Amino acid sequence: MVSIRDVAAHAGVSDKTVSRVANGEPNVSPATKVRVEESIAALGYVPNMGARLVRTNRSGVIGLMTDVVSTTPNSVEIIRGVQDSVSTARQSLLIANTSGAPEIEQRVWRTFREHRIDGVLYATMYHRRIRFAARPDIPTVLVNCSTAEEPDLPSVIPDDYEGGQIAANRALDRGHRKIGFVTLNPQIIAAQLRGKAFVDTMTRRRCQIRSDWIRPGYAGEVGEEILCAFDVARDMLQPTDRPTVLLTGNDEIAMQCLFAAQSLNLRVPDDVEVIGFDDFHMISAQVIPPLTTVALPYYQIGMRAADRLLSILAGDISDMSVERLPCPLVERASG
Repeated sequence: MVSIRDVAAHAGVSDKTVSRVANGEPNVSPATKVRVEESIAALGYVPNMGARLVRTNRSGVIGLMTDVVSTTPNSVEIIRGVQDSVSTARQSLLIANTSGAPEIEQRVWRTFREHRIDGVLYATMYHRRIRFAARPDIPTVLVNCSTAEEPDLPSVIPDDYEGGQIAANRALDRGHRKIGFVTLNPQIIAAQLRGKAFVDTMTRRRCQIRSDWIRPGYAGEVGEEILCAFDVARDMLQPTDRPTVLLTGNDEIAMQCLFAAQSLNLRVPDDVEVIGFDDFHMISAQVIPPLTTVALPYYQIGMRAADRLLSILAGDISDMSVERLPCPLVERASG
């Protein structure tokens, strides 16, 4: 087995210098760092993590606990953002999926403690408020969620209210005044925030709000929903007095609205426009016409949350707030 002394001899430096490079510590010149890294690669040296743990009480591992994020295609960008941040900091990432089961979550917390995980990123598939059975005793940053019970627990979430304003203003700026809205499940906080933004924007710009043109695209309880957006959109678009644009809760709903318009021989965007939310590329960039949509910044959320956790681990606890990231408009052909 290659030892730290072997690397030091190969690179012509001290054991301590090799240790500094391996642990990502400062006070090593760029040229020396490159030489040591080349020796590590050439010899296949693997640092002794057990020794590091004894010496520093730090494992060099970040835990990512998810409900179903790690198995959900539209949220994989969260993990990519986390991974890019953690890798830059020369940390490793351990991902645990709980499937939303409290007993599995408690087991994961215990495993993280046993393995001396340095810090935890707690991520959810959709923006929601969570409740812990007990406050985490490991430095933790919430990802795509927040908690009212622990106001000093930092979190990074999308600015759903601003995103809702952007979608409504897009429709109004394009001259629409007959605006329909096929929403997410009303029980979801994102639906509530975007719905409030829609009403506030329409009111501020003195545009009539038709309550019969605001309908959910899902039926049922959260987690057990049935997609009904096709029937809802078709029902809205059939009458002569119909919306000229449909805002939607996500790109899945928007796709169903496109299908509904097509079934009625309505052309998008000529006869009716459709604006999505998410920018889930498997839908938004592939449907015809491609969707104009408001993007959820999943990658940026993951990266920013990991950056904040790494700052906390470095001793910076000056900012423990909820951080909202902007949701940009992605212009394509549907509206």
